[in-house]
Amino acid sequence: MSPRHLSPGHLRQHLVRSRIAGDVATPREDNLRNAERMAQGLDKYAFGLVPLRTWTPAEVVAVMAERCGIVADPGHLAGADTIDPDLTLGQLERWRVRLAKAAAGQERVLVATGHPTGVLAIHLQVAAALRAAGCEVVVPPMSWTWPWPESWGRGRPRHVRTLNGVHVLASGGELLHTHDPEPMRAVLEALSADGAEPPDLVVADHGWAGAAVQAGLEVLGMADSNDPALFVAEHEGRSIVTVPLDDNVAPHLYDPLSSFLTTW
Repeated sequence: MSPRHLSPGHLRQHLVRSRIAGDVATPREDNLRNAERMAQGLDKYAFGLVPLRTWTPAEVVAVMAERCGIVADPGHLAGADTIDPDLTLGQLERWRVRLAKAAAGQERVLVATGHPTGVLAIHLQVAAALRAAGCEVVVPPMSWTWPWPESWGRGRPRHVRTLNGVHVLASGGELLHTHDPEPMRAVLEALSADGAEPPDLVVADHGWAGAAVQAGLEVLGMADSNDPALFVAEHEGRSIVTVPLDDNVAPHLYDPLSSFLTTW
């Protein structure tokens, strides 16, 4: 059966077999530590979002158990952890329905990723499918650069680069993993400076997604089990649908997900 024709049942099997969901590689210690850091409001873990109320680490873990499928037992402190493949499937279906609406209405869609070694593969295929359906995949003219902190000792400044309509953070010839919201803020500012309206829909992850939600945009997001900010935002009723998944398996393993999402 080809990836384009995977049934939900076969896609679930693929999620578990590839460890995109099910027994994933992200350890329990990472999940608990990042839940605490997000509750503390640390920038790297907030993804540019300002929560609507104060959250305790225990409350964040409870949200992650409900919306991502990590182990709910607060006494599970170390070792393996999980993502519920049925939750992944359910959110992928919500993505698919919303993407089909965007395609049918030829909406303006902005696509971005902070994880160019993994889920960039999904974003590229979604952007291509939307463009083929007549959507405008939004790419504003940009001259923004962002220096490295002096303590990091890096040379070339960071900038936004666009790969077939997908915005990524780059430095020189490198594509960069980032949780930071600043690149998305810069893209939205560039759109405004160019006299363009905000996009109808944003497809993104990490700080790219968080900054878009914080700006009041409708977002299709995705996040790993150690990245709770987007799940908490959805739990608060913010304008985001968050798919739980391991966001850094081998890129080709996401192909069945991309095919499912773009089968309208």
